[in-house]
Amino acid sequence: MAKISPVSIKYIIHAKFEAEGALEKPDVIGALFGQTEGLLGDELELRELQKEGKIGRIDVNLKSENSKTIGNIEVPSSLDKAETTIVAAALETIERIGPSDAKIEIEKIEDVRGNKRDYIIERAKKLLEKIEGTSETREIEQAVKVSSNASKLREYGSENLTSGDISGDEIIVVEGRADVINLVRAGINNVIAMNGTILPETIKELSLEKEMTLFIDGDRGGKLIAKNVTNNARVDFIAFAPDGKEVEELTKKEIITSLRKKVPIDEFLGETEKGRGRARRGRETGRETRRDSREIRSKSINREYSEERRESEKEITKLSKEETEKIRGIMDDLVGTKGAVLLDNNLEIIRKAPIGQLYNLRMDGVYAIVIDGTATLPVVKTIEKTGCKHLIARNFAFTDTYMDLVSL
Repeated sequence: MAKISPVSIKYIIHAKFEAEGALEKPDVIGALFGQTEGLLGDELELRELQKEGKIGRIDVNLKSENSKTIGNIEVPSSLDKAETTIVAAALETIERIGPSDAKIEIEKIEDVRGNKRDYIIERAKKLLEKIEGTSETREIEQAVKVSSNASKLREYGSENLTSGDISGDEIIVVEGRADVINLVRAGINNVIAMNGTILPETIKELSLEKEMTLFIDGDRGGKLIAKNVTNNARVDFIAFAPDGKEVEELTKKEIITSLRKKVPIDEFLGETEKGRGRARRGRETGRETRRDSREIRSKSINREYSEERRESEKEITKLSKEETEKIRGIMDDLVGTKGAVLLDNNLEIIRKAPIGQLYNLRMDGVYAIVIDGTATLPVVKTIEKTGCKHLIARNFAFTDTYMDLVSL
């Protein structure tokens, strides 16, 4: 059986489990291999991955407590991020260990290389302080300063997503923490991670407030993530790492080149797999042609939008004083919730939802929408497409719309 080299380990899957009755380590190992067999196909068969050296020696620690067995499992992986998370999710489908009912829960997936980088940065800073009078000091200092940018990360939102400075109007969404570090190191700070393959609610909300570029790995996992995110959030552009490469391993030049080649979301969704390959190969030579095409399409869309807007404006009347006062009470209840309330013609509540889910709702019969906070351009545009007549918010960052905008 092939063994994974400690140097090649990228991630460690940390899981905990609980089972009825007394168990031994071989029972747990047997359940991991036996109950995931055939689940993910030949490419991600756990036993085969270990033979190929892509999954390392699985470590199990357990103890008996109150006629139950509880413990922890560690699975080293040299797979990429997407494949590692798929294997981790498969472990949670295990329902029995030995003769006992059991439950396995993934606690975290540790990026081993990220920890090593953090140590290198801190150690390099200390070593730099001891170097005096050498011609290389300035070069080392500059290198450490660049690396130190990666340590100036933040946690954003309720899911504590790893990010740089995303206070501007444009953000870049990547898969994981290591991707964020690499982009920040390259001088690109407006980046935030999903921290996995499942799209967090925070990213959905940000997609309504900011122009969003999704930057993904150039592999099969990246394409799957792109489909998931575009189905569940407002994405403006898609950028791909070069084929076979992950965002976290790109050079600064490769990062900038990939972002310059980003494609509009409608172009991405309209391409087949075969067509996408042709588009990437021909992007440099066909850039001018596509730009002309987009300009023509944009003019057509703007013309249609203007006509629709003129027709809609004829039907809109302002809210009465009584209606405004009733809505004011609804607005007061919304303060601090980052939520939205959908109202019918009688100003009765149809439903409530987070602002980040407005793009995903059916809004038939909605007369007015009340939101907490400031209505940004993406929010206004999303609501405008529903045919809603009145939008009520604290403030408006964008006001060019046919709807009646009411600031309370």
